[in-house]
Amino acid sequence: MIESGKLKTLGQTALLRAFGFWKIPVLSYVSPSVVELSPDVCKIKIPLNRKTKNHLNSMYFAVLAAGADSAAGLLAMQTLLKMGKTKGLAFKAMKANFYKRAEGDTIFVCKQGPEILKALEVAKATKERQNLDVKVHAFVPDKLGDEVVADFVMTLSLKV
Repeated sequence: MIESGKLKTLGQTALLRAFGFWKIPVLSYVSPSVVELSPDVCKIKIPLNRKTKNHLNSMYFAVLAAGADSAAGLLAMQTLLKMGKTKGLAFKAMKANFYKRAEGDTIFVCKQGPEILKALEVAKATKERQNLDVKVHAFVPDKLGDEVVADFVMTLSLKV
């Protein structure tokens, strides 16, 4: 029997992959999975495999960027949908720092749900675009535990 939490993440993963297939095909190519999705936190896992690794047998930097995009974007999209809106977010800038090779399945974590909600509420109230720097950290738990392999700062542009 599948636990209810596991069933929930399976459904969220299916929705993420379907969205990727129809709107952002590269996401469906790298097979992201939702590890956790709450109003505060989003954790996305991308497996290291033939499709996602580079010539050094570590995760290709474009796949790392896709993982960061997924974690921050899914957290923002969930908040936007709860407000009854389906459009209004885009990324307008990104900075990345790579510390170690991601030589295994990689988890991307964004913990800024409350800040995203606040920015969306301001955008809704003022009818003006809001920009928010959203941080995403990447980990390879099976190889490096809690050690960060990459950090991303993505500027989320929001309009409701």
